[in-house]
Amino acid sequence: MALPTGPSRRPRRARSLTVLPAVVLLGTAALAGCADPGATAAASGGAETTAARNGVVYNTSPDQQRVRAEKDAALAAKVPGLIGKDGKLTIATTAGSIPLTFHATDDKTPIGSELDIAQLVADKLGLELDVQVTSWENWPLKTQSGDFEAVFSNVGVNKDRVKLFDFASYRAAFMGFEAKKSATYDIKGADDISGLKVSVGSGTNQEKILLAWNKELEGKGKAPATLQYYSSDADTILALSSGRTDLNIAPYPSTVYRENTRDDLKVVGKVNAGWPSETLVAATTLRGNGLAPVITEALNSVIKDGSYGEVLERWGLSEEALPESKTITEESFAASQAAPTATPSASGKTS
Repeated sequence: MALPTGPSRRPRRARSLTVLPAVVLLGTAALAGCADPGATAAASGGAETTAARNGVVYNTSPDQQRVRAEKDAALAAKVPGLIGKDGKLTIATTAGSIPLTFHATDDKTPIGSELDIAQLVADKLGLELDVQVTSWENWPLKTQSGDFEAVFSNVGVNKDRVKLFDFASYRAAFMGFEAKKSATYDIKGADDISGLKVSVGSGTNQEKILLAWNKELEGKGKAPATLQYYSSDADTILALSSGRTDLNIAPYPSTVYRENTRDDLKVVGKVNAGWPSETLVAATTLRGNGLAPVITEALNSVIKDGSYGEVLERWGLSEEALPESKTITEESFAASQAAPTATPSASGKTS
């Protein structure tokens, strides 16, 4: 399914970004997910645009009028022949988390920040963007089989994935805890979820964090959290807003989106998606096929020309911007762990 993009326009210089340093994930489950259950724009009321309290006007229509980039002939020449021969960059996305990747108000067109970034990469490489929606469970095997040439779907780098895939980083990665507006929770660690009911997606990085925190609580003789699982994003949020759960943990951009577009929910905590270490979100390619370094160069080009910043700003994600994309492979993974770290607050500032 080719992604509709609307008329092309030249990128303009984005406003200044708050850049968060981050390092690569350690110790996560081999193919644990980073996204929450499936979401569509219809879940937010079906409006074509949503003016949020954070000043972002979210366009959830199929006509995205995307930020576009200019082809770089030198980079296009570096695309591996087997990948570029059909003139397309075929990517996978799960369309599972507003505003990262989700379905538009027509309930069929995949849109979101992940696909906007993929579009910039495809533009730089002189390729047509071909978006394929798949389940989280399917992207690893289909990328290994060659059905997908890259994955743009909030995938975090970790020590297990680098054995199978190469990565080109493009965003910091955090999880947010959200609760009803009236709640007084301040979630910073395991002790803060003791005895609470917390909804979480099965097989995700956030579930791994909660399981580790529960183990820590049990070791202290404290009541663990009760983990609750729902089949869809809509069911999860309904359970939270109705009081059937106390907390929900989901990708931080999604929790911020809901805090700023609803009147009943708020963010009450933030944790790195790679807890107890840190992670980066990255374009994911088959190990050793030569595509990841080219995507890294394309990303650094759009970071430099400002179109990358404009995309993140468009979706309210400026605080997760990176100053530079890096190629991460199994060989370079260990060295990347030596990078300096920072502890983010719920406001996105570091300390």
